[in-house]
Amino acid sequence: MKIGMNLLLWTAQVTEAHDPLLADLKETGYDGVEVPVFEGSPADYQALGAKLRDLGLGSTAVTVMAPEASPISPDAAVRQAAVDRLKWVLDRCAEFGAEVLCGPLHSPLGVFSGTAPTRDERLRGTDTFRAVAEHAQASGITLAVEYLNRFENYFLTTAADTAQWVGEINHPACGMMWDTFHAHIEEKAVTPVLSGCAKHLVHVHLSENDRGTPGTGQVNWADTFATLKALNYDRWLVIEAFGRALPDLAAATRVWRDLFGAPEDVYRDGLAFIQRSLR
Repeated sequence: MKIGMNLLLWTAQVTEAHDPLLADLKETGYDGVEVPVFEGSPADYQALGAKLRDLGLGSTAVTVMAPEASPISPDAAVRQAAVDRLKWVLDRCAEFGAEVLCGPLHSPLGVFSGTAPTRDERLRGTDTFRAVAEHAQASGITLAVEYLNRFENYFLTTAADTAQWVGEINHPACGMMWDTFHAHIEEKAVTPVLSGCAKHLVHVHLSENDRGTPGTGQVNWADTFATLKALNYDRWLVIEAFGRALPDLAAATRVWRDLFGAPEDVYRDGLAFIQRSLR
């Protein structure tokens, strides 16, 4: 398994100002970083790729969808905007060498219909994602669809629903991810549910129940690591934590208080916890 750190704890766009952070993450023992891809030019991401290669850091990527580019919209133009947006993100990912693009790619964050997802929405989403998955495959990148808890979205809220939807897309470049934060809220138990979606599992986020340092809260870490080991999972494990450095992101993730002493505590103590757990 490879261990990464999600950079959304510090920024929505990685720049030269984050070079010392990247160097410290490498020195601390990380195999790679998860890069937010929301804006920026090809030159920005090409420069980042060169920096990561120089440091010997691998990478994954994360993004979210906006209402005007919803993969499940009844408006064909909006769905095409989603395809175009995800292709743009994938092109930027290719420029810095990301292996995986993860996130709630299926629908806009924080948008609700007031009802459960419909069959038509699911079908529109699968059609959209087949087109995106083709582009991902051509770019050498795997899509990792993330389900969120029911307070952040309504379209995909459990591992079983996500595995079924990804199975309907039925494309080798499209899988799903497991996020311990969302699973802690929505799943009855770790081992049977995580095992049940193993066929489609391509990425894992390690996130504490309060979004702070992994290993300091209530997530069932023992079953999580034991099940991943039993499944012979050998892809990325990425720490995802959120703070108050980015006001818009803090508002979106409902982070109203400090959840740790310093960001360094998250990635240093978090890595030590993962390494102990894997042993």
